[in-house]
Amino acid sequence: MEIRIGIVNAPRELNFESSQSAEELAGQVQAALASGTGLLQLTDDKGRLYLVPTAGIAYVELGTEESRRIGFVG
Repeated sequence: MEIRIGIVNAPRELNFESSQSAEELAGQVQAALASGTGLLQLTDDKGRLYLVPTAGIAYVELGTEESRRIGFVG
């Protein structure tokens, strides 16, 4: 699952792949925003931990689980 997180006042977005489903990731994002702790914790498919302050999140985009195609599309 591809994840893109837009950060307020930052020209680039945080982009990584995760092995979790869209439902699990959406639940984590909603819980972090509702909890008031101010921190979103996500892990990518290589085991790296990402800590994102919730006050700086502009948007979270969860991609599809479709594999990328290689080559020309006819």
